[in-house]
Amino acid sequence: MLKEISIEKIVNGGEGMGHIDGFPVFVPMSVPGDELEIQLISKKKSYGRGIIKKIIKPGEERIDFPKFTEEDFHGCNFAMLSYEAQLKYKMLLVSDVMKKIGGVSDAYILPIIGSDKEINYRNKVIEPFAYGQNGEIITGMFKRRSHEIFQIDKNMLSSDLSNEVINKVKKILNKNKNISVYNEKFHKGILRHIMTRTNSQNEAMLVLIINAKKIPDEVFALLKEVYEEMDQVKSVYISLNDKRTNVALGNSQKHLFGQRTLQENIKGIDFSISPTSFFQINLEQTKKLYEVGISYFNNIQDKCIVDAFAGIGTIGMILSKEAKQVYSMEIVEKTVADGLRTAKRNNITNVEFICGDVNRKIQELMKDEKTIDAVIFDPPRKGIEEETLRTLSSHKIEELVYISCNPSTFARDSKILIEEGYVLEKIQPLDLFPQTSHIELVGKFTLNKSEVTE
Repeated sequence: MLKEISIEKIVNGGEGMGHIDGFPVFVPMSVPGDELEIQLISKKKSYGRGIIKKIIKPGEERIDFPKFTEEDFHGCNFAMLSYEAQLKYKMLLVSDVMKKIGGVSDAYILPIIGSDKEINYRNKVIEPFAYGQNGEIITGMFKRRSHEIFQIDKNMLSSDLSNEVINKVKKILNKNKNISVYNEKFHKGILRHIMTRTNSQNEAMLVLIINAKKIPDEVFALLKEVYEEMDQVKSVYISLNDKRTNVALGNSQKHLFGQRTLQENIKGIDFSISPTSFFQINLEQTKKLYEVGISYFNNIQDKCIVDAFAGIGTIGMILSKEAKQVYSMEIVEKTVADGLRTAKRNNITNVEFICGDVNRKIQELMKDEKTIDAVIFDPPRKGIEEETLRTLSSHKIEELVYISCNPSTFARDSKILIEEGYVLEKIQPLDLFPQTSHIELVGKFTLNKSEVTE
């Protein structure tokens, strides 16, 4: 059944919201001011969800483009908005979650830092293989709430070089027609995913993920042809993944051609990127993000700082250029090993890499009477566990800097820190993911000295 609706606002998660007979309905890919004909696809007690069938009248901030599904915009749920509007609504979303979840109505939120590149900024891409309608081999993205893949020839977010490499592989595959595509239902076929990584020198790493225990001759020949014909492809791997799983990369990565790693530099530190390395996907915005986080420490040269949830220790190693001492804490052993190698290669001596649970390891440092003046957090989307926050707060560390990729969990954690005697001084949103509703932010907390002395 089709209904008409006027979109009133964008809510957390990026969907537009309007009312039908007083009943709230959420509509993906809608813009405030849109007058739409929609199809209701679900109805709960307190809200419904619909999809756009026709734009009767577009909102002023909708770009001039005749289509309106996520597939039309390569899976990007904010791409129907002008970039200026994207930034505006991201600011509003941060303010909204701070009030509703964090209980902070007067948070000092700085103007969002936009991205110089609005498209083609991703330096890592993974696309699944499938068969198209005409039997040709395609790659692309999964449709919303589906395992059906739609073809994208030039993904708007992927680097130009990534798009070139992926299209080159597909061209050869469809010319030779000698390698099958994986079918997850029957666990048959070879080609599962293709991954590319690119760097700021316009160099690429190609990783082909296949359902096999060893490398078939035809796959080896395919990758050799790509490597020999594309000068920008500097590194080629096979990832063997013969398990029934939704995880793309297998446990075994086989280096075939060229370099073993790509090189990238942040703030004078050289990083080696392998198929399994964690590295931010929007490099130029990441540099701005780290600059903000580091600038939030007062008198940094006198401080001993914990880099919590450190990954390979990127932030900690950048901090080490100015800080007195850095303790880099990460629970994944292999990631810590990567960090140690990077520090050694760059002659960094004032970072101590610690493998283990952040909460427990900070307590151990305190028991060893190690000085901790400040902590910088960069947790995953789920945020920080309440027990960890409350235990940390009991140590009365004066400065906390919190980098977050999820404003909702940041707001939740802010509420706990404020309850524990910290003051939220400021929040700096940054747009690391243009064309999507994702928001990165940095918050600064300082200990309320009056509560310490009471």
